[in-house]
Amino acid sequence: MKQNKFFIIGITLVATLGGLLFGYDTAVISGAVDPLKAFFQLDAEHYGNLATFYHGATVSSALLGCILGGAISGIFATRFGRKKSLIIASILFFISAVGSGYPEMIFFNSGTAISTLLVSFNVYRIIGGIGVGLASAICPMYIAEMAPAEIRGKLVSWNQFAIIFGMLIVYFVNYFIVFGKDPVWINATGWRQMFLSESLVAATFGILLFLVPETPRYLALIHNDNKALSILTKINGVEKAKEILAEIKETVHEKVEHVLTYGWKVLIIGILLSVFQQAVGINVVLYYAPTIFKGLGFGNDAAMWQTVIMGIVNIIFTLVAIFTVDKFGRKPLLIIGSTGMAIGMFAIGALAHFQIIGVSTLIFIVIYTAAFMMSWGPICWVLISEIFPNTIRGKAVAIAVAAQWIANFVVSSTFPSLEAFSITFTYVLYGVMSVLSALFVWKMVPETKGKTLEDMSKLWK
Repeated sequence: MKQNKFFIIGITLVATLGGLLFGYDTAVISGAVDPLKAFFQLDAEHYGNLATFYHGATVSSALLGCILGGAISGIFATRFGRKKSLIIASILFFISAVGSGYPEMIFFNSGTAISTLLVSFNVYRIIGGIGVGLASAICPMYIAEMAPAEIRGKLVSWNQFAIIFGMLIVYFVNYFIVFGKDPVWINATGWRQMFLSESLVAATFGILLFLVPETPRYLALIHNDNKALSILTKINGVEKAKEILAEIKETVHEKVEHVLTYGWKVLIIGILLSVFQQAVGINVVLYYAPTIFKGLGFGNDAAMWQTVIMGIVNIIFTLVAIFTVDKFGRKPLLIIGSTGMAIGMFAIGALAHFQIIGVSTLIFIVIYTAAFMMSWGPICWVLISEIFPNTIRGKAVAIAVAAQWIANFVVSSTFPSLEAFSITFTYVLYGVMSVLSALFVWKMVPETKGKTLEDMSKLWK
């Protein structure tokens, strides 16, 4: 019996809705950056010298939840299983979408002080961030634990495609919400509709999760071998399923090992993969895209359309990664991507230094994002989901993902201050990080192409 590809694709598509919500939730803020500033009066008159800090913190507040969600994902994945943890994430997404749109909901009324609503808004964004943190760790883990080894890279990469697709959808949603509307309406109501639009996707994700099974690796960890074998049979056929289950049982006989059982190196590599994925500055480009384009001299509508163009480029080059990751391997694509990102960032820094603004800036931003999307975007998640042995995967992934969100928060929240200090220095700094990321992959990261998840135990021992 051959692989049941329809079953594999079906459960992968449901799991990637978590990735789509991850992208949707983190990018929805891009269209609301200026309206939030106006609505919550984040200006010098009300907050003095701290206005820029409060604005940056509000834009990136969800990342605090992402750090927490990433950190607790290992506990959730191990205690409740991969599937139930994703259901919890979907509920958090829904609460956040409604609450961020109407921070007055439940506890306050429309006459509440703006500063109080600002706190309420950020609390709801943090709740959504916890959902993102859980989904960012557990969706790739879920897919990796379901997927046959020879197509695991491709299937986990679809999660990154879903993240980028979610971002592209929300760029369009935000654009059509504000298109032709009066700025006063946008600042009072438009931004609310942006956040509320996420609730439908969150509800759909939660409902569909009841139709997919738990992963066979987790079922084997809790000694539910019959159910694990049943799911493996449905994916791989009878003979292959027995063979895989035997391999899984060899690596999970101790159930759950200490996170340092395989030494510091594997954990440090996982953490550095996460940190470099953020340190190259990608989320600055994604979160602040319309603001960056406006700051470079493009009008409001032009800036929004250029953001959409960038989203389409992201989709195309994520597909490049999906169809090459299991052929070329993880390491070559990461090194090529780092090189492209370095070229893009150094060029943008130079253009900013000489105050050359125009199509050339857009071209190098596209080169930079294309390089990221064909490499570090999807492949970092592939490696994090597969590089750790079965018995420490839940805890180790949680540590790596928490490190990623901490790095994300630091990079995103410091961008407004760095930009005010020197735009040239900011982009050159991200370029240097791109070079360092290539050296790190070349020297430290092992190739995992074609290896089973059970091979990881032998690799690190």
